[in-house]
Amino acid sequence: MADYVLARKSRNIVSTMLHVFLNLLLGVGSVLITVLSGSPLLGLILVFASKWRVFAVRARYLWLNIKSNLVDMIVGVSVVLLTYYAGMNFLPVDFILMIFYCVWLLFIKPLSSEVATLTQSLIAVFLGITATTIMSANLDPIVAILLSFLIGYATSRHILAQSDDKDFTLTTLVSGLVFAEVTWLCNSWSIIYTFGSTGIRIPQLAIILTIFAFVYNYARQTMIRYQDDFRFRHIIGPVIFGTVLIGIIVLFFSNPIFNI
Repeated sequence: MADYVLARKSRNIVSTMLHVFLNLLLGVGSVLITVLSGSPLLGLILVFASKWRVFAVRARYLWLNIKSNLVDMIVGVSVVLLTYYAGMNFLPVDFILMIFYCVWLLFIKPLSSEVATLTQSLIAVFLGITATTIMSANLDPIVAILLSFLIGYATSRHILAQSDDKDFTLTTLVSGLVFAEVTWLCNSWSIIYTFGSTGIRIPQLAIILTIFAFVYNYARQTMIRYQDDFRFRHIIGPVIFGTVLIGIIVLFFSNPIFNI
């Protein structure tokens, strides 16, 4: 019996070490191969290959599996695309993305608490909209709008799928439509904040939609929690904070530092 327990523990340790190694390989490799190849194709193949279990199911479960893993896919794809658009020389942003993706895979992605799912969704919004905005110079506007809709839908669904409310289709569609509408409005005047030669570029749109996603999903979760006892005072703090912060960003930080 003791030998069996020892063998079981040894297998668990080996399995854990292999899991960590593969995640580190994905986090480092997806960025490294994108820079060295000068193309996002190999990095994207690596990201999707790591999700083989999502696709290795019967056809009737495929769409459900894809929807459940959209947030992780958005983060992985965004990391590769941001690496590609940063250029083919190694810059500080490449190492930041490399380290972040490893942290995401090992520590952030496995979490399942309410706070964790909200954090995961906000990260996906920020990275996804950042990648979409930077790519928009080379995309048809309708493609950028559709991508924004997908990001809004997927991140809202990721949060509400963990809640007690099982009828959240309308809420997720509304979130996607708001993302698409705001992206359309900002399409002709995209403000991107740059940070010297680091390669870091942060679109104003990504910040605004991340704030909106936080307030929108916080309000929805609060309504679910209080149900018939819900009052506006339960969400007035985040709503005012989000509105004021977006107002300050739009009014005082809209200089065209980099205009697409």
